[in-house]
Amino acid sequence: MAGKAEDKNAVYKIVELVGMSSQSWDDAAKHAVEAAGRSLRDLRVAEVVEQDLKIERGKVQAYRVRMRLSFKYEH
Repeated sequence: MAGKAEDKNAVYKIVELVGMSSQSWDDAAKHAVEAAGRSLRDLRVAEVVEQDLKIERGKVQAYRVRMRLSFKYEH
């Protein structure tokens, strides 16, 4: 039960990231979350804010995802 009370008083920090992939928006989001997970602990929620494409000579070169990622703030 102590864990539930602690969660009610938790504080979360939100950072904004941009993930890129030559394959898809899903892959770009996955790469961003995995990269963040290497340096941030206790990731909670990722919210895709924007998706766009990098285009060169009429062809898609990269899928980009801008996202907000929350993690538990330890104080």
